[in-house]
Amino acid sequence: MARIMVLKHVAAEPLGLLDPMIRARGHRIRYVNFQRHPDARPSLDRYQALVVLGGPMNVGENDRHPHLKVECELIETALARGLPILGICLGAQLLAHVLGARVAPARRPEIGWYAVRPRLPAAQSDPVLHPLQDEHPVFQWHGYGFDIPAGATHLAESDDCPGQAMSYQDSAWGFQFHLELDEGLIRRWLNSSSYLDDLRDSGLGHTPEKILADTQEFLPPTRRLAERVFGNWLDRLAPHGNSRVLPSR
Repeated sequence: MARIMVLKHVAAEPLGLLDPMIRARGHRIRYVNFQRHPDARPSLDRYQALVVLGGPMNVGENDRHPHLKVECELIETALARGLPILGICLGAQLLAHVLGARVAPARRPEIGWYAVRPRLPAAQSDPVLHPLQDEHPVFQWHGYGFDIPAGATHLAESDDCPGQAMSYQDSAWGFQFHLELDEGLIRRWLNSSSYLDDLRDSGLGHTPEKILADTQEFLPPTRRLAERVFGNWLDRLAPHGNSRVLPSR
């Protein structure tokens, strides 16, 4: 049984599909909810893994979101201790930033369903992302992207955002895309004024109706991919035990 610290930025971006998978394996979840507790300064002592979720803020906005500096310090600690790390979207960007890579506006935002390609042969031998064997549609919602840090392995790319997935020293993984989303969360985003503003301001011309239609087509096979990929990451944690969710401080 492992104790997993989960850094959460907004209510609309939770663990999603990962939550029941973690519980089923008997691991304990402790959320640090920076939306509710922006001044939280958690410690990784007594934790065996770190998950950093997505959010609407960007790397470098420390003046507006001081917790981003705290998160970078937690990632540095987890890396130094060799703890399993999973960064999703903003979490992947923070991981790349801590590792010294550039994080900046992408050539073009990605919102909706986009094809990502595995980088071969690196992805084929990766212990977590190897189920991604061919080009596959995944859900995206980001305007920033990350370069691949020195010493990291480049695992996946897309046309507009080459940095889609990476691993570092067999302990940390960063995914720009959202494998954790289910249909309910996608609909939640598309019914949120702030997310809809983001979609409109992107200039991509995508409509919520088109994104939902694509979701009906692409989500089932992507969910199967997510279950395999997340299962591989969870295999790197401690074995089964009794699950419990720990409250945020």
